[in-house]
Amino acid sequence: MAAQRRTVYVGGLAEEVTEDILTSAFIPFGDIMNVQLPLNPANNKHRGFGFVTYEDADDASEAVDNMDNGELFGRVLRVNLAKPMSVTENSRQAVWSDQSTADEWLKKTAEERAAEEAAQA
Repeated sequence: MAAQRRTVYVGGLAEEVTEDILTSAFIPFGDIMNVQLPLNPANNKHRGFGFVTYEDADDASEAVDNMDNGELFGRVLRVNLAKPMSVTENSRQAVWSDQSTADEWLKKTAEERAAEEAAQA
């Protein structure tokens, strides 16, 4: 449900931006629970985007409204509500970490198993 999303995607970040700088830029919109800057394993620098998780979904919406197309360190930011991670067969996320995802995975696995058994009969 979009109204419950509290994590904001922030793209277009300059190399100089750190988690502390990102926190400082987004704290005016509400209490922040977490800030992440995913690293590129090849050079151990962030990949030009990050995620800011707010305690309240309204604060996340406020950050999107105010910071999208804003400027930080001379770069124009792309800010929107983050899309939830999808679990695929090659995903590194445990299938049980999200209950709805676990339910979907179990249902899919049961259906595949039933189809295999029906084909063998």
